[in-house]
Amino acid sequence: MIHFDLPAKKQTINELTAESESENFWNDARHAQSIINKLNALKDVVSAYEKLNTSFASMEETAAILKSEMDAELFELFEEEYHEAEDAFEKFEMKVLLSHEYDHSSAILELHPGAGGTESQDWAEMLYRMYSRWAQSKGYKCTVLDYLDGEEAGLKSVSLLIEGDLAYGYLKAEKGVHRLVRISPFDSSGRRHTSFASVDIMPQFNNEIEIELNPNDLIVDTHRASGAGGQHINKTDSAVRITHKPTGLTASCQAGRSQHENREQAMNILKSRIYQQMIEEQEAKLADIKGEQKRIEWGSQIRSYVFQPYRMVKDLRTGYETGNVQAVMDGDLDGFIFAYLKSQIK
Repeated sequence: MIHFDLPAKKQTINELTAESESENFWNDARHAQSIINKLNALKDVVSAYEKLNTSFASMEETAAILKSEMDAELFELFEEEYHEAEDAFEKFEMKVLLSHEYDHSSAILELHPGAGGTESQDWAEMLYRMYSRWAQSKGYKCTVLDYLDGEEAGLKSVSLLIEGDLAYGYLKAEKGVHRLVRISPFDSSGRRHTSFASVDIMPQFNNEIEIELNPNDLIVDTHRASGAGGQHINKTDSAVRITHKPTGLTASCQAGRSQHENREQAMNILKSRIYQQMIEEQEAKLADIKGEQKRIEWGSQIRSYVFQPYRMVKDLRTGYETGNVQAVMDGDLDGFIFAYLKSQIK
C-alpha cells in the first residue's frame, strides 16, 4: 500500500539537498544525477500537496461565508475553484501513485502460458499483441528481447523491453495471472475453454544501481535464435541465456546482431530480475507479508477475460470491469491500471 507521509518526504528533501550541496557531490556524475532526479520528484509532489492544501483552505473559508450569507457571484467563483481543485487533486493523486523511485524506469515484460498447451500459448500471444498495442498508444518503444514459438500456435514465452518514462510505474499493475474464457478455435466441437497466462513485470536495470555479479556464479549458454523479431532476430547461434546459480534466475536475449550484444543485454535483464527480487523482498518486509508468485492455474488470476457466453473483462483485485472486450485487447488498459494504482493508496 502507498502511504503519503509528508514529514518524511520533507525530511528526505532536506537530506538530499544537503547531500547535493556537498563539496564532492559531482565527483560521481551518475550518482549525482540520480540524487537530483529523486530530489526534483519529491519537491514536485510536496509542492503539489501544499498548493492543493492552500486551495482547500480557501474553499473552506468561502464555504463558511456562503453559509452565513448567500451570494450568487461568490458561489459561482466557489464552483469554479472547486472544479479546479478537483482537477488538481486527480493530477496530485497520480503523482503520488507514481512517485516510487523506480516508477519512472522502462520496463521488461514477460509472458508465459499456463497449462493447456496450444490454448494457453495462443492466449499468451494475444496478450503479447495487447501489450504491444498499449505501448504503442503511449508512444513507448517496444523491443522483443527473446521469443519462443508455440508448438502449433501462439508462443511459449516472450520478453519485451518497453522503453519510456513511467513504463514500469504503469505496467506493475499488470503483474499476475490472466484468465481467458472463450469458444476454442482449436476445438472442432466448439466447446468453451479456459486458458491462463502469467505476466511478469520488472524495472529495466540502469547503471545508477550497483549490482555486482560474480562470474563464477554465472552459467552462460548460447543457442540459435528463433521466433517473432523480423530482420532484428539473428538466425545464427548468437542467442544467449545466462543463469545465476545462487538465485536460479535466468535471462535470455536474441534481439542483438551479435553474441556479444546479446550477452550484454541478457546480463542487464538478469540484473533487472535480481533488482526486482530485491524490491519485492523490501516491500514484503515493509508490508509484513510474504511475497509469493501465484501459480498459473484456476483461482490465482488477477483478471478475467470472458469472450463467451457473455463479453466482459474484470479485474478481480479492484472490481473494475468493462464489456468492451475488443478495446481492451487492442490495448485500452488505462482504466484497469489506474484502478489498481488507486487501490494501493491508504
